[in-house]
Amino acid sequence: MIPVWSMVLAGVAFVLVEYYFWFVLPRYRHHGPGPLGLDIYFNLSWGILVALYFLLVGYVSKDAPRRGMSTRFWMLVCVVLPGGIGAVLYVLLRQPLLSTCPACGSMAQSDYHFCPQCAYQLMANCGKCYRSVRTTDQYCTRCGHGLAEDQMPARLRGPGN
Repeated sequence: MIPVWSMVLAGVAFVLVEYYFWFVLPRYRHHGPGPLGLDIYFNLSWGILVALYFLLVGYVSKDAPRRGMSTRFWMLVCVVLPGGIGAVLYVLLRQPLLSTCPACGSMAQSDYHFCPQCAYQLMANCGKCYRSVRTTDQYCTRCGHGLAEDQMPARLRGPGN
């Protein structure tokens, strides 16, 4: 799900951050070096955080099109907003996954019962309360309606129906 370019950038960013903290920054310190364990901890933590940032932007670049969202906009939001705020916004505001209708080929949200373009039944549901049911259910878990009475299409019938 994470593209190769993002993994390569994350690796390069990790190496550059480590180089900066181990070789460039110590030259400009005005005091002696700190405890080695603490230096290792902080240097690796910053390198991992920067690498995770690039991996997160790569994930957004692959996940946004699957949900019918603008890839460029959400990658820009993730890059511009500091400290991962853009990624949190993306996760909170992202749309449900899209699936293709087998009858007409249009995109529909995965939780839709019927295709909005051709009314093809995409998901099994109760004929009384119209809530989602599993194809193996004999009765609706919400209202107790007998699902055998419903005329479900053969493609949605489970082995017991």
